[in-house]
Amino acid sequence: MLPELLGTNGDAANARVLAQRARWAGVDAEITPVRTAADLPEQIDLVVIGSGSDTELTAVRDILATMTERLRGWCTAGIPILAIGTGWELLSWGIELGDGTVVEGLGIVTGRAVPLAERATDDLILDSRFGRLVGFENHARDYVGAEASALGRVRSGTGNGPIPGGGTGVEGLVMGNLFGTHLHGPVLARNPVLADHLLRTALARAGVEYVPGDRAVAVDEIAKAGRNQIAARLGLTAE
Repeated sequence: MLPELLGTNGDAANARVLAQRARWAGVDAEITPVRTAADLPEQIDLVVIGSGSDTELTAVRDILATMTERLRGWCTAGIPILAIGTGWELLSWGIELGDGTVVEGLGIVTGRAVPLAERATDDLILDSRFGRLVGFENHARDYVGAEASALGRVRSGTGNGPIPGGGTGVEGLVMGNLFGTHLHGPVLARNPVLADHLLRTALARAGVEYVPGDRAVAVDEIAKAGRNQIAARLGLTAE
């Protein structure tokens, strides 16, 4: 979705990760860039929404608003959706900016984005049901009021925002097969286990079993080594 406007921090590349891993598994895959509602294909299997600049928030929201019913329908149908950073925030009730103005969201997921005291810019490590997830966070807002499961619990970094009294908070949102997160990297290149979950879910809907290809095994070891380097630097044990 909107690859030029929502491709900050390499997030648009998540679509390429999914397509390549599908091909390694022997499944044909095609990426369809969607810039306007007219670009929406009749049939889709996965949706990737990246993050963008705050200067484009209203413009991006206005474009996405023309696709709200399709997005809501995909969500209800269980089509996997990955939304990163501001792309995730725009699916919420709204985004409160530092000057007090509010950009109304699409209202597809619960919760809203509110200003952080200081911008969160650092490595982010989570414990999740998929195992350890590692990425880079670069956001100026907390995410509050989510009536949904978190993607994971923060081991290092900020995530959805600090919690009262200190201690580790949570990161991200999971609502059915919709995943929202602050993890950049792109997140699916750094964490192939999450990419495989999305592919497995998408292909199961089509009656196809997903089995990662041999090429994926070697690539996954490289990604694991990268995650372990970050974990060691932050004083955590290797996977």
